Amino acid sequence: MTSGVWEPPFAAAPHETWVLRSHHVVTPDGVVPASIHIAGPTIIGVGGWDEVSEDSVLVDAGELVVMPGVVDTHVHVNDPGRAEWEGFETATLAAAAGGVTTILDMPLNAIPATTSRFALERKREAAHGKCHVHVGFIGGLVPGNVDELARMADGGVRAFKCFLSPSGVREFPLVSERMLRKAFLTLADLGLPLMVHAEDPSLLHPAPHGGSVEYASYLASRPQEAEASAIDMMIHMMGDYPTPVHIVHLSSAKSLVAIRAAQDRGLPITVETCPHYLTFAAEEIPDGATEFKCAPPIRSDEERAGLWKALFDGEIDLIASDHSPCTPSMKGTDGDFFLAWGGIASLELSLPAVWTGARAHGAGVEWIVRWMCEGTARLAGLDSQKGRLEAGYDADIVVWDPEASFIVDPSTLHQRHKVTPYAGYELFGDVRATYVSGQLVFGGV
Repeated sequence: MTSGVWEPPFAAAPHETWVLRSHHVVTPDGVVPASIHIAGPTIIGVGGWDEVSEDSVLVDAGELVVMPGVVDTHVHVNDPGRAEWEGFETATLAAAAGGVTTILDMPLNAIPATTSRFALERKREAAHGKCHVHVGFIGGLVPGNVDELARMADGGVRAFKCFLSPSGVREFPLVSERMLRKAFLTLADLGLPLMVHAEDPSLLHPAPHGGSVEYASYLASRPQEAEASAIDMMIHMMGDYPTPVHIVHLSSAKSLVAIRAAQDRGLPITVETCPHYLTFAAEEIPDGATEFKCAPPIRSDEERAGLWKALFDGEIDLIASDHSPCTPSMKGTDGDFFLAWGGIASLELSLPAVWTGARAHGAGVEWIVRWMCEGTARLAGLDSQKGRLEAGYDADIVVWDPEASFIVDPSTLHQRHKVTPYAGYELFGDVRATYVSGQLVFGGV
């Protein structure tokens, strides 16, 4: 089995030894003054702030925060086949600009979808020479491809993904409970997590005749009960098969009671939420503002508060962006929530969006590392390489100012298309420099 992580072209090249230091370095022991010693693509040591020899090549970040690069395990690049929606060049540049040093690319909405070893190799070809950051791949579980799962695992995918409700693209159909039971026998042997879009299709409501520009109408069509029912089904199945399951983009904290109970029984289930569920609330979304559409939908302020509490209580394992871009025309369908594409492009803004909310809750930057670096690296099976500033780990590092704020100007974003619900929002956390494998890929200090 290969590592499954596509390295930037400079990652394996020899580089000089140098030192990055700051008065605010986020280490496994806390936020401390420290110096990070780097040789080539690797951290070779972390010492005191003044443990720097006179002949060292030194980059001094002063009072800026230095922490591990963000690992984003939920990104839709859409390349090949729908590169006009995004593509590896713009997606990984946006990642670098946002302090994200590793992404895992979802198996949809590419054509072909990454549901076979053949399609996985087409992904690698599409990514070749275009990546500014590390890129790992996720395989898809769809009807009829159980025999391909082991082949994709041998090809290096870090996880698998399935939908329990319609995905929105014909290349990636949903799976039934019967299909899942068959796949679980194989997945249990492979040991890779199955990332699940958890909505029970029987509890989703059809679009009203003529559609609707009312956000409340769209919200009502995808109730929390659909999410809870699907999660309950997955937990029930896990009792029969010891397969790691990861619930993606949790929109409601109400299902965490069942997830906690499953974990207490020893079932290997984990869960994520996303920046948009932590930033926005249904009451604040204007009618016709389809840039806010995603599935599951953004829910109430009460739900948002519940997700934040669950994060601080350790009941949610990680935060990932679910960067899901499309062309502006797919979002601008006269404000009809039922015709607009359901996805939020937020890769570049994930770190500041989450930090803005965490800061408002009185949290420190070490929480960001826990949710967006360590937790995500663990899910991807990369926690021996990424997510920590420690000797032997990859020199994937972000330098940022947690007290600097900015107003989101969509025209300055590096994603291919500039549609974003964050437009005009004030966010805290300005990324000043991003290093991948010891090389500066964005900004500079």
